Amino acid sequence: MKNQTTEQMQVVDNYLNILDEVTLNKIEELKADNYHDEDMIDFIKEHGSHNFLAYYEEYVRKGEELDYDVVDAFVEEFGIQCIEHFDDAYIGQYDSEEQFAEEYVGEMYISNLDDLPVVIDWTATWNVNLKYDFSFNDGYVFRSNF
Repeated sequence: MKNQTTEQMQVVDNYLNILDEVTLNKIEELKADNYHDEDMIDFIKEHGSHNFLAYYEEYVRKGEELDYDVVDAFVEEFGIQCIEHFDDAYIGQYDSEEQFAEEYVGEMYISNLDDLPVVIDWTATWNVNLKYDFSFNDGYVFRSNF
């Protein structure tokens, strides 16, 4: 369990007093499996107890498997109810939409873009052709049609 100050523990205890029995039982079950109660309460505050019961374990699995920042970006973009589609949607991390567009076009259509005698506007490529099928959130790219 995380080191918690007395004040933090009191906040958790106060919040636990307003949750229903099913949610409290799930929290106790997960605490026995070394899940952190403060993290569970934060999740419930943000997503509600119904979503906690339905999606919390998958959220934690994905966060520990890859990184919570990318999982949070996905949830921000598509909602916690779509967490089961995370693996199908996540493509990778890029510095910009333009970087993703260049790599995507290079991988999918043309193996060596440097040999082409043209100038390609990667911003326009993203805006016109790719942003409807992909989502860019905080440097992470996800397929929108999973």
